[in-house]
Amino acid sequence: MKKLIKVVLAAFLLCSSQCFAESSVENDTKITSFQYVKKLNSVFDFVQQNYVDEIDPKILYEGALKGMLDAIGDPYTLYLDEDYMRDLSDTTSGSFGGVGLSISKAAESTPSKPAYVEVASPIEDTPGAKAGIQAGDLISAIDGMPTPSMTMNEVLQHLRGEIGTPVTVTILRGTSMKFDVTLIRALIEVPTVKYGMIEGTKIGYARLIQFTPDTAQRLQDALDNFEKNDYQGLIIDLRDNPGGLITSAVDVADKFIDNGPIVSTKSRLLFENSQFSANKENTTVKSGIPIVVLINKGAASASEIVSGALKDYHLAYLVGERTYGKGSVQQVIPLSNTDGIKITMARYYTPSDMNIDKIGIPPDQEVKNLADFTEEEEKLYVDMIKSEVINKAAESKPNMSEADIAAAAVKIKKDYSLDERLIRRLIRVQVQKSQPSVLYDLDYDLQLNEAIKVIQNKDFATMLKNTKTLRQLQEEAEGEKAADGKGLTASVRK
Repeated sequence: MKKLIKVVLAAFLLCSSQCFAESSVENDTKITSFQYVKKLNSVFDFVQQNYVDEIDPKILYEGALKGMLDAIGDPYTLYLDEDYMRDLSDTTSGSFGGVGLSISKAAESTPSKPAYVEVASPIEDTPGAKAGIQAGDLISAIDGMPTPSMTMNEVLQHLRGEIGTPVTVTILRGTSMKFDVTLIRALIEVPTVKYGMIEGTKIGYARLIQFTPDTAQRLQDALDNFEKNDYQGLIIDLRDNPGGLITSAVDVADKFIDNGPIVSTKSRLLFENSQFSANKENTTVKSGIPIVVLINKGAASASEIVSGALKDYHLAYLVGERTYGKGSVQQVIPLSNTDGIKITMARYYTPSDMNIDKIGIPPDQEVKNLADFTEEEEKLYVDMIKSEVINKAAESKPNMSEADIAAAAVKIKKDYSLDERLIRRLIRVQVQKSQPSVLYDLDYDLQLNEAIKVIQNKDFATMLKNTKTLRQLQEEAEGEKAADGKGLTASVRK
């Protein structure tokens, strides 16, 4: 009897192997999509019927979809489970629970390059922003759990939770700065635009926080206000703006551009190829006014559409740091009422026909708010954060004035030899934790100060005229690369 069972089992396994290996005699390149689907179906059925324990088919289904989309290697293409879809719906509607960080995560993690969670930008007036988390920070752990092994869905599930509950994130900054930050989850309301006149000037300042259906109208409210105040210059702040709706970015750019393409999308699918052009009737910014756009590595996607278009048309001077470099367009495709996929369908191109994906947009004038830390300064910074001396200083005196903040910073600098301006900034952030954020911080913000100087420069028109389009910059870079290659070849031949 045992021999009979062994024979039957051997025959079963042979049959199964032949089923899975169907078409294996052919070259893999000749296997059709239909045959791959048949193989997947065979494995799905075999595992469900023969695995040692009974398995919920939903687990196999979700695992297969996650693996399939992760295999593409695109951090913006992923499976959306029920929790993710619900969170996405909350975000789109304008509010959701969480810590207020726009994040991304590589699909593949290796020992040499762990797939930490990268902060694309903190959302203003949220726990993440108020705690001082910055664009470019890496989250290596959440509540002590390492993030490299987590999926994006798992990361979101751990960051989001009941309002008022704490979550601790371990931050990696620079080359060796590592410290914990405890955030209290809050209702996250997606903001749009904040604005006002720069004190003591005729310069209007508008910070675009995210591109939602309301952003263009809120910007118009700002422009109307500036007009009443007889503005003579304009600063558009796109720093740490993670993007949003492409249509919103087009509507914003259309207020500056009176004719020509604003952005185009290109794909291998004809119906995804489109061009968004300016309409003169929608142009409301008065001609000839000096305009500076502030950018940094937290400015992404729709922010890059606007800054790229204004740069290509020589309408604005860019100040700050190179942008994030997200030049792709995604769509959410529902698979049911509870799950779906998000997939990259096209790439977008600026008016000079440049795609900035993984490249970013360089400023016309580079300005960093802080110089790169030395190894010793990084250690001092971590020690200062861990000592909680900043928190203690902010709590020592309720409603601290700027004079109080400055005095406290002088004391802290005696023990931690860091930029006093940075220490004041950190104290100020703690003081304002329970208050709405200030519109601007001229004490700390070197980029904003430089933007004001640029606008007030009598040679602004000449400076703007001499800027280069993104296409020109790319062609120059390619020319230099080719020249370097020829020089290397000639050297080798000698």
